[in-house]
Amino acid sequence: MRLENKVAIVTGAGSGFGEGIARRFAEEGARVIVNDIHAAGAERVAAAIRKGGGTAESVRADVALSDDWAAMVKAALGAYGRIDVVVNNAGWTHRNKPFLEVTEEEFERVYAVNVRSIFLSSQHVIPVFRKQGGGCFVNIASTAGVRPRPGLTVYNSSKGAVITFSRSLAAEMGPHKIRVNVVNPVFSPATGLAADFAGGSLTPEVQAKFVATIPLGRPSTPLDVAHACLYLASDEAAFISGVCLEVDGARCV
Repeated sequence: MRLENKVAIVTGAGSGFGEGIARRFAEEGARVIVNDIHAAGAERVAAAIRKGGGTAESVRADVALSDDWAAMVKAALGAYGRIDVVVNNAGWTHRNKPFLEVTEEEFERVYAVNVRSIFLSSQHVIPVFRKQGGGCFVNIASTAGVRPRPGLTVYNSSKGAVITFSRSLAAEMGPHKIRVNVVNPVFSPATGLAADFAGGSLTPEVQAKFVATIPLGRPSTPLDVAHACLYLASDEAAFISGVCLEVDGARCV
């Protein structure tokens, strides 16, 4: 098993990409902390993992709050004694609309969930990693941070910030054997944000327009993203740090 005996925190794991990542990690032997801001979703996924023979605990936490991160790290250490991998998957977006219609409150929330969460996870987990002699972050950004779509300027810029933050942190933390990588998924109807990306309604016609921009001819799936995260979290990627892996069917080419 590729993650046997490793402990992984996966944020936003109550549905969508996060659920796919948590389930796939558990299949490969990881002991998983399933985080979500919605306790019921987190516990549903953790229970499904346990029912399938895996090991998982659910932790309700808001990734934009420092105290919640402190509690989540404490819960992971209390349950499993260590942390090897953190997948920062939780995210949020404003609805697709002209930039001048985006409110200050929407801007603040996008940056709190998408960027501040990365800062907070790093602040709280890096001391644990350094004490253990290493660890890794897999931060979920987006193709929006590489090839932006109109109507999502604030969201796009937040994902660009995640990419630069991650690369810089990889360079700074390398001497401590801490790896930091990024996965950039393309549009997926499987996420709770899909309708907002589409401007409020994910009709077959709107979905077809998104898919038309993807050379491989289909949207991404939670399993596509989970496989990329699995590689980056595994020992097979022991010398991989500071990279952005597009899971996008050649959208960003």
